[in-house]
Amino acid sequence: MKPIRTVVADDEPLARERIRDLLGHDPEIEIVAEASDGNRAVKAIERTEPDLLFLDVRMPGLDGFGVLEALRVPRLPVVVFVTAHDRFAVKAFEIHALDYLLKPFHRARFEETVRRAKAAVRRGAADHLSRVFGWLEDARPAPRHVRRFLVKASGRVVFVLADEIDWIEAAGNYVRLHAGPASHLVRETMAKVEARLDPERFVRVHRSAIVNVESIRELQPMFRGEYTAILRNGRRVAVSRGYRLPLEAKLTGLR
Repeated sequence: MKPIRTVVADDEPLARERIRDLLGHDPEIEIVAEASDGNRAVKAIERTEPDLLFLDVRMPGLDGFGVLEALRVPRLPVVVFVTAHDRFAVKAFEIHALDYLLKPFHRARFEETVRRAKAAVRRGAADHLSRVFGWLEDARPAPRHVRRFLVKASGRVVFVLADEIDWIEAAGNYVRLHAGPASHLVRETMAKVEARLDPERFVRVHRSAIVNVESIRELQPMFRGEYTAILRNGRRVAVSRGYRLPLEAKLTGLR
């Protein structure tokens, strides 16, 4: 069985040493990196892509929440928050986060956390991560426009950057995000997705399609005032007559 690759991020050297010592006796755990502030934590996680992360909430630069928001990795680790501030712990348990260690913590408490973390890693952590990021969205001010979508697929959680999306199509009770050669199914309505997107970049062209205007290479006239938008990847997307003028205005504004 492969060891569980682990990163420890805490600005206090003694706290990192305590976690390192407690994990050092566990043959299933491999510490692959440590970090003393938020920015270093992001770099360490992106470089090593660990299975498990012990993450301090209060750190210089980016705090623990900022670290999670800044990550650009295909698969996020199971997260155990570590802090001396119990007000964060109360909120964590309210949203059923995997676990929360309050400093100073005892060996028995730590070992119980590690046992649960191992189980989460072995079975996959998609649900855990969804709860964590759901909390982040509630606890921190939401950006004016969505910057990325969280997508669950095959037991993994991946991010799709909004800027990389070429177009979006309705798929029943879902929408399908098309980004380059990849597509991702998200359980949201077109109306909700449209409301979250930057209107300077995305425009509705059909009741079942939204396009990134920067992905449009050409507009071809069809019949009865309708058009076809040809995207940079060659994809053809129908433009309904009722949506043509807003699209043309948006494209004119880009020039």
